[in-house]
Amino acid sequence: MIDLENFIQIVADEEDLLPEVFFRDLNGGVIVQEDAYLHPDRVADDLYIMGTYTRNAAGRQITLYYGSFARTMGYADREQIQMKVREVLRHEFRHHLEFLSGIAGRKSLVAEDEKSMRDYFAMHGWKKPKRG
Repeated sequence: MIDLENFIQIVADEEDLLPEVFFRDLNGGVIVQEDAYLHPDRVADDLYIMGTYTRNAAGRQITLYYGSFARTMGYADREQIQMKVREVLRHEFRHHLEFLSGIAGRKSLVAEDEKSMRDYFAMHGWKKPKRG
């Protein structure tokens, strides 16, 4: 796995490939956190969150979790990591752009993410736990 400094450079390089319009109203920008982020609803310690798109009173931001990449791609080379960063970054930007466009429902990325979680639980023979 590459070090944090090189990871940050890969993220910056991937950001540079995106059109400026993608960054509209993303006032928190794209940040990298050193932490690994395990999914709170995971069945086992096998489901890491690689990136998030957050909206709150402070604004909108994309976060990529270096530690999650390191834990899941420990033996990957730079090119493999760059491809995964590209995938995750564009996924989070799709959340941002869908939010700005008002896209919701069955064809949204949120719906796709929910289906992925259902598939994950089914793979483990579980049903999604209900939150209180």
